Amino acid sequence: MKGLLVLLTGLAIAIQPIQAQRKKSVDSSAAIITYGFSSNGKATPGNGLQLIIDHNRAHLLPGDKKQKEQQYLQLDEKSSWQVLDIPNGNVYTLKKPFGEYVQPELLPDTATILGYVCKKAKLFIRSNTIEVWYTNELALKGTPSITIAPGLGLVLKIVRNGNSETIAKKIEYRKITSAELAWPTNTGQLVDDAAYMRQVIDSRYTTLPVFSQEQISWGNNAINPAGEQLDQTYHYAGGTLILKKVKLPAPQKGETLFAELTQYSNGDAYDRTGSVFMIPVDKATSFLDGLQKGVGALPLFTAANGKKYQGMVATDNYLPALEILRFFTPFGVHHFNNQVKIQGYNWADSVIYKQDITELQNRLQGEVWIGVYIGNYDKGGHKVSLSFKYYPGDGEDENRPSPDWISPAFNTTNLMEMAGQEYATLFDKDSLSVTVNIPEGIKNIQLRYITTGHGGWGGGDEFNPKQNEIFVDGKRVYHFIPWRTDCATYRLSNPASGNFGNGLSSSDLSRSNWCPGTLTSPVFISLPDITPGLHTIKVAIPQGKPEGNSQSFWNVSGTLMGVKQ
Repeated sequence: MKGLLVLLTGLAIAIQPIQAQRKKSVDSSAAIITYGFSSNGKATPGNGLQLIIDHNRAHLLPGDKKQKEQQYLQLDEKSSWQVLDIPNGNVYTLKKPFGEYVQPELLPDTATILGYVCKKAKLFIRSNTIEVWYTNELALKGTPSITIAPGLGLVLKIVRNGNSETIAKKIEYRKITSAELAWPTNTGQLVDDAAYMRQVIDSRYTTLPVFSQEQISWGNNAINPAGEQLDQTYHYAGGTLILKKVKLPAPQKGETLFAELTQYSNGDAYDRTGSVFMIPVDKATSFLDGLQKGVGALPLFTAANGKKYQGMVATDNYLPALEILRFFTPFGVHHFNNQVKIQGYNWADSVIYKQDITELQNRLQGEVWIGVYIGNYDKGGHKVSLSFKYYPGDGEDENRPSPDWISPAFNTTNLMEMAGQEYATLFDKDSLSVTVNIPEGIKNIQLRYITTGHGGWGGGDEFNPKQNEIFVDGKRVYHFIPWRTDCATYRLSNPASGNFGNGLSSSDLSRSNWCPGTLTSPVFISLPDITPGLHTIKVAIPQGKPEGNSQSFWNVSGTLMGVKQ
């Protein structure tokens, strides 16, 4: 028995150096921790994330190693570093103490992950419940998300809202090279949270400016550049329409395209019709001819009322302007803010109109003419800035179908209003008809339809709901009453709006598919029965009768879109 005791004692002594060696290995301060992701219990495909730790420094390396932002932990200083290196050469850095992040509540629960006993903590970030499992058994410290419990220990698992999980898959203890740690040598400009977040967001997509602080006004007689130059602003129709030829990139697979227009009053107090448009130059005659040579150069459409309207419908040799955005200026935002002071009313400085126009992207590439129109009679008028914003797609977006064939069929907005183009009063006999030719090999035809009613008195169509009907080859394919009842939502963009005795403002009133200070979204009408060849599209609206010098009219635009087989 005594011999057995001696033998066991000797064995214990022999084991101690091995355990000490393992303990020393486990206490190593340099390692690479690899994390994986899952959602609702299913592993998320991808390369996961690595946390590279070298003593008091750590680098978070996501699976997408192409990202512009790099994230680091300076553990001895108890601070995080976020370093953004953008393509123009600028570098921005946000340094943030651990103490400024949401502090976790420590809980008594424990769990074992990768053989290490972990403690539990909980925190709430923007209404999300975050559960954190961390260990203090190791010399290593770090987290796979710098905003979640940095400095608490080594975080091995994070669960968001009970269904989204980040968990450590392995820990590899070894010496870390300087190339692997990739500690930043250029931290560029130190900025605060707000400035850094703005730079991060802007770096994720591409912005292509078209117009910047351009004036749209009446009667200033600007002299246009000679010829048809690229990236030069042209003014037409007495200055109420601006135009520029720009070079737009070819669409990328899965990409999303937005148009963004910023507008404010530079002197005009009224709500005005506005349009962002592109001029197709595929045919012998284009809307550009009307701008350059006069409205008489545009083909005429004779309506059922016997009147002739210039350049509003497609013909064999002409395509009307392709409308991108329809917008309406508010009553005097910016210019009249200080002239109309009401306690508790904090007027907007400008209005931003932003819309997804991805369906038009295959038309908006290469050298194209882009214009902005605001009908007004004021020398100060309005100021506008326009840009296109290109947002990269992900794997799911790449299979999204996008129209290949895009052809404007009609546009009754009189963009050359101040140069003599007729108002769209052609619906007084319920008729706008256009014959279109659908090419061979085109399927899944849609009509992108925008409609707004006008006539700004009590009996005018602006303030009276009217049904719009769409017919194809005599068959009604769509009908609806375009009407907006949410105009009061935008009161703080309308400082110069009139106020009535009952407490309402003019900008509060419901209107025929528009409000002062808003966009009018298109309606997408599926036309599955249209086949290649000639077809007649008809738009019918019961336009109201004129009263004295006041008249109703409807601005409608329709663009046909399809996919090549």
